[in-house]
Amino acid sequence: MGPAMKFCSQCGSSVEIKVPQGDNRPRHVCIDCGEIHYQNPNVVTGCIPEWEGKVLLCRRAIEPRRGYWTLPAGFLENGESTQQGALRETLEEANARVSVGPLYTLFSLPHIDQIYMLYRGPLEDLDFGPGEESLEVKLFTETEIPWEELAFQVVAETLKYYFEDRRQNSFRLRSGVIERLPGAERRYRTTLHEE
Repeated sequence: MGPAMKFCSQCGSSVEIKVPQGDNRPRHVCIDCGEIHYQNPNVVTGCIPEWEGKVLLCRRAIEPRRGYWTLPAGFLENGESTQQGALRETLEEANARVSVGPLYTLFSLPHIDQIYMLYRGPLEDLDFGPGEESLEVKLFTETEIPWEELAFQVVAETLKYYFEDRRQNSFRLRSGVIERLPGAERRYRTTLHEE
């Protein structure tokens, strides 16, 4: 159900969890005004910044997973397209300018209510550096990637497919679901939806 709510954002009264009439899922519903508060997955958008066979990664300066490496990505803001969000996040986290290319991976992460949309994006130049949310920013070849120090499974999966497709010189959209295995701290199962 997402995070618990206590009060209605419309009138300030208490909310209760119930299935509204005509619905089939429990929702937070105001006990006074009847406002139904829908909670939906967050969209994360970002980029695989590319330069001559290398990708640009950021070492996180914030939690979660501070000190681990990731692709520049973050939550989509209201009023922006997913491509605009990818450009903004790449600039904010890596001070890097990219030309946002095609959508490369689209992953649902139902265990944390997120949808990841990562684009390929050639770097426009080598003028980059850590933003406020990054400790360090660096270009990596496939063999240099710190695989055991990647912050998120979705980043590991995306990079794995990226370098596989790069070797074959044939990129295609990858989409699927990444699920955390029950009782496992950092073990996941990835299911691809093949085209």
